[in-house]
Amino acid sequence: MEITKIVIPTPYDVGDVNAFLVKGDALSIVDAGPKTQEAYEALEYGIKNAGYRFDDIEQVILTHHHPDHAGWVDAFPRAEILGHEYIDHWMKKNEEFLRYREAFYEMYLRKQAVPEENIQEILSIRRNLELYGNTPLTKYIQDGDEVPGHPGLIAYYTPGHAQSHLIFHDQKTKEVIGGDLLLEKIASNPLIEPPVDLSFDRPRSLVQYQASLRFLATLDVAKLYAGHGNEIVDVKGLVKERLQKDAHRTNQVYEILSEPKTVYEVTKALYPAVYESQLGLTLSKTQGYLDVLVKEERVRCEQMGDQEFYSRI
Repeated sequence: MEITKIVIPTPYDVGDVNAFLVKGDALSIVDAGPKTQEAYEALEYGIKNAGYRFDDIEQVILTHHHPDHAGWVDAFPRAEILGHEYIDHWMKKNEEFLRYREAFYEMYLRKQAVPEENIQEILSIRRNLELYGNTPLTKYIQDGDEVPGHPGLIAYYTPGHAQSHLIFHDQKTKEVIGGDLLLEKIASNPLIEPPVDLSFDRPRSLVQYQASLRFLATLDVAKLYAGHGNEIVDVKGLVKERLQKDAHRTNQVYEILSEPKTVYEVTKALYPAVYESQLGLTLSKTQGYLDVLVKEERVRCEQMGDQEFYSRI
């Protein structure tokens, strides 16, 4: 597998995002940056520097649906667009899906006891889809599929950071294109998202994410190409480090629950300096730790009216 990394700027706090040109039987690009002019220029430069043009790309393969990875699918007029079928909801932006998505977030923000003015602020941010692409997928990739045009490149479904998340493992070279599953410098956030089946049953994102990390650690990996930052060689060691940090945070949350609390109350206690400026993100992280405690049967969740309260068992 011949891989060329293209570094693309984003308007997000995470900084630059990586796309990867992959030459096999087909010429593919994995991920495509956010839909900004700066990202387009970086993408164009990287492809040209590798000796190609947008028209030469035969496949765009997406690791997941987040806008910093799935924005410029529109730049490849001749390419097949491949990814998890969940991604199509963001590409098509069907009005029924957008209404469902808003209702999903509104319901869970109320369960978390978030103040009404903050709910409306988070919902307004969630409505902003301008950095997403508009080109629907032409092929769906499922867990265990071999990627077309790349013999021996196997896709694995690794939800948690995103409900659409896939990684791609080359059985011969033992290289992995890992999206945001494992990053060198920062922990990927287990974001609250609507489920794949579009029900109102919230996925336990951190529980999923930890399972995906443990799965990654079972693979034979020589090198992981990450969605942000540098390549990773010691995958097992970094996975262990991430899980240990999660366990530490989870124990902190347990200590905060000296009396029953809502997710919003735990978030204020866990992230006192940043919860106001990063409320959506910190709520997701706090909810994740609480989900792990419920799974471990150390904490119970009880609904009182519209709100959920967590308490020690």
